[in-house]
Amino acid sequence: MRLIICAGPPTSGKTTVLKQISKRLIAQGRKLAYLKEDVRFADEDQIFRDELGIPAKATFTGEICPDHCHVLVLKDAVDWAMKQNADIFIVETAGLCLRCAPYVENSMGVCVLEVTSGMDLPHKIGPMLSLADVAVVTKIDLVSQAEREVFRINITDVADIPVIETDALHGINIDRIVQEIDAASEIEEPLFLRGNPPLCVCTICVGKKEIGWEKHFGVVRGLDTDPFYQGE
Repeated sequence: MRLIICAGPPTSGKTTVLKQISKRLIAQGRKLAYLKEDVRFADEDQIFRDELGIPAKATFTGEICPDHCHVLVLKDAVDWAMKQNADIFIVETAGLCLRCAPYVENSMGVCVLEVTSGMDLPHKIGPMLSLADVAVVTKIDLVSQAEREVFRINITDVADIPVIETDALHGINIDRIVQEIDAASEIEEPLFLRGNPPLCVCTICVGKKEIGWEKHFGVVRGLDTDPFYQGE
């Protein structure tokens, strides 16, 4: 089974891209499964079941960091997709945390970026882009050719990966993404996260609410200091 993990900032067009990809894969005779990871609400799983007729689930992270929750539930999700006899499992993440990347080894990581969100966006989103295998740029019909070229250059400054520009609403350039999926490796168990998680588990992550570095432990920093370790 191939595992396709799709990340990107909210409203970047991930679901629209994945629907177009799924339609083409289904036309090829592929068996798909789909998982949507979100914080409080999602109806994408119902859309994929009703419109595309594929097994689909949604999971809600609630009080847990979406990227942490992804690491916790992905093994169960892969087992579920295999029970559905899927040969391609598509996971769409919430896309909220810019410190982490949801991709795992021997998977295909797709980062979806909206070109209208600002020319400097590729420099701001960290490992969500730098550890991806493919960058998909959406809403190209809403900007000039010059803006598209600047956006592409900024992506390649961050990651040496294919950049595919799409108008996902009309299915333009979706076939190029499908070609990348066709060339992707199958997953191997046990699964391992690609890249390193953030530096530490901090007291903020575990619920300490006081403001100010002097109130916290672990790796901390002040406004004008480098990170340093404090306490136990």
